[in-house]
Amino acid sequence: MEDDGRFEEKCFSNGDVYVGKFKGILPHGDGKYTWSNGTVYEGDWIDGKRTGKGLITWPSGAKYEGEFSGSYLHGHGTFTKSNGCVYTGGWRMNAHHGIGQKVYSNSDSYEGLWKEGIREGSGRYTWNNGSSYIGNWKKGKIDGRGIMTWGNGDIFDGCWSNGLRQGSGVYRFSDGGLYIGTWSKGLKDGKGTYYPSGSKQPPLNKWCSILNTDDSGHIRLNRRLSEKAPVSGRSKSLRHLSHRTPSLDANWSLQNPSGDCICRDSSSALLQTSNEGQSEASGMSNMVSEREYMQGVLIMERIKQYSEILHNKNKRQNKFSMKPVKKSSFMDIFEDRRSYYLKLNLQLGIRYTVGKITPIPAREVRSSDFGDRARIRMYFPKDGSQLTPPHCSLDFYWKDYCPMVFRNLREMFKLDAAEYMMSICGDCGLKDISSPGKSGSIFFISQDDKFVIKTLKKYELKVLLNMLPKYYNHVGSYENTLITKFFGVHRITLRGGKKVRFVVMGNMFCTELHIHRRYDLKGSSQGRYTRKEKINSNSTLKDLDLKYEFHMDKKLRESLFKQISLDCKFLESQHIIDYSLLLGLHFRAPENLKALVEPPRSMQRLHSLPSGDDILKQGEQLIIPNGLLLVAHEPSFVNTTPGPHIRGNTLRAYSIGDREVDVLLPGTARLRVQLGVNMPAQATRLLQEDKVEESEIELFEVYDVVLYMGIIDILQEYNIKKKIEHAYKSIQFDPMSVSVIEPRTYAQRFINFMDKKVFPESP
Repeated sequence: MEDDGRFEEKCFSNGDVYVGKFKGILPHGDGKYTWSNGTVYEGDWIDGKRTGKGLITWPSGAKYEGEFSGSYLHGHGTFTKSNGCVYTGGWRMNAHHGIGQKVYSNSDSYEGLWKEGIREGSGRYTWNNGSSYIGNWKKGKIDGRGIMTWGNGDIFDGCWSNGLRQGSGVYRFSDGGLYIGTWSKGLKDGKGTYYPSGSKQPPLNKWCSILNTDDSGHIRLNRRLSEKAPVSGRSKSLRHLSHRTPSLDANWSLQNPSGDCICRDSSSALLQTSNEGQSEASGMSNMVSEREYMQGVLIMERIKQYSEILHNKNKRQNKFSMKPVKKSSFMDIFEDRRSYYLKLNLQLGIRYTVGKITPIPAREVRSSDFGDRARIRMYFPKDGSQLTPPHCSLDFYWKDYCPMVFRNLREMFKLDAAEYMMSICGDCGLKDISSPGKSGSIFFISQDDKFVIKTLKKYELKVLLNMLPKYYNHVGSYENTLITKFFGVHRITLRGGKKVRFVVMGNMFCTELHIHRRYDLKGSSQGRYTRKEKINSNSTLKDLDLKYEFHMDKKLRESLFKQISLDCKFLESQHIIDYSLLLGLHFRAPENLKALVEPPRSMQRLHSLPSGDDILKQGEQLIIPNGLLLVAHEPSFVNTTPGPHIRGNTLRAYSIGDREVDVLLPGTARLRVQLGVNMPAQATRLLQEDKVEESEIELFEVYDVVLYMGIIDILQEYNIKKKIEHAYKSIQFDPMSVSVIEPRTYAQRFINFMDKKVFPESP
């Protein structure tokens, strides 16, 4: 039906008035609609709905001028509130969406990407006090990689999470000093290097243009920013916005009053000072300090020459570059994209298996569920089939071992099937992690850090399947077991016959608390140390590297050793050796150390963002923890949501009358204490025989710590090969110092080491 083009005025019974063109009985074309409350819309109509371009004003004085669709603010437009707040940019269904710029009533401003009304993606926020942030946003908060420049000239460039500094970064002070290190919840936490003002500073090329190199594509504030916006017919004007906004152009920079400039050009260093070249030419101090912080408190400092740090770094790099890469038999299967293919195949297979097994009614595990015929097999061609989807990987065959057993194990460990699939098979994918050992295995970890996936050798798979019936009974009988939680075993076979085997396990360090130290403890001493040049903040240290002994509540210690004995007895019955206790330490800052925290000036709390978003609520980071406190367990105050490493009951503590306990961490949380999870203790630093460098200052001897632990690497049998290895090493070394000994002796030595050296009884 064509538009008759008639122009009419129509008054409605509720007092509304429309003047314009009609199509039948509906407004269609140009027209002006006035509501009885004083709201006025003047613009385009299609079939009775505001669609096209128009202007709407409200009685409060607010107005919107731009594109509409289906009576929604949709497309590109400018919204002006009565208090002076102005937004210009993309809209979708009445919400900011796409590229946009917003100037708030208090003169703060944001320009960048929006998603359904909140800041999401890349953008720049400028506060009215001169502070600004350029980088990534998530759910309205600073999250990802980005650069914060404070009004006083300080600059932080690095990682953020939930509005706080989290992970690695570079902090440049306005006086020219530089600190490179790690942060946790807004506080310096871990090892780093401080370069004083006037000292020689390292090139920061590895930090250059991080906003152009994010793998996910979220942080691309230059040319790609406009490309992320939708380019439909009603949103082409979003590109126009990017051209009209100078700060979103291809090359743009942020300069603070001190002269420090953060360049956005991908070929330049991320941080450059205007006087950097002059300082180097004039000769400068070579003294720098290696520091270690604990929740903002400086606990150790070592003064070194800049040349010494540079030499050690180059030595490590040269050694690495000269060392040939040893590949496992399956490492060359996938060529340059092997990691991508492995992860994609895993996700496809696990999604298929869990989806197939979950609808089956729950039942007890039978002996046949452990047998050779208890397998799910499926072929995944690249182009898809009636049962499998098309995918971007190589054709592969999938095998899932003992699916009903692992389904019951997941339920025993209180894992929901849907959450399990979302963690491993969700859109975010899996992350690569480096192997902590010599096995050459490939490790992946889920995006939510709940699950670790490890490749297995053929003999390890055989050991696991042979052990599985007894393992199932053991973990079913002892819910506090410290032994690794297994959630699935799988195999991928390519058409050429190459096979890769995987096991899915719980991540014992799945916690919001920062793990400051990791130890792999076997109870043996031969070769159980880490070379000093290889130690960094992510290293897993060994028995001879342990500098602490841990004292805990009497009842907690009793529960721990009761379970260690039960687990070792089980492993001994399966002829397993070479297992270890994986121990993670979260240090709490010593009491009464507020005076040692860096001046609040460098951690200024920025003004809260308008509209109730509060991006940087940094009050928490100004709270200095005061150790640990055991309190009676109250479920209403504690998050008891089960995780992959949390299953057992709440432990009891002797110190508060044999009651179930939580640990209270001032300024952080109240956590439920379970075996191997959130266990409070005191770490006492052991006296070292070796003379400590005079330049190294260790500030404290006793720390409050929260412990996370579990028994790992339980797939090595004491077979003929290991017996021969034991005989050979016994000729060269003390037989009790080597890792390879018969299972009964191994278990006893393991328990004794934990009892005497790691968790001794309190005096």
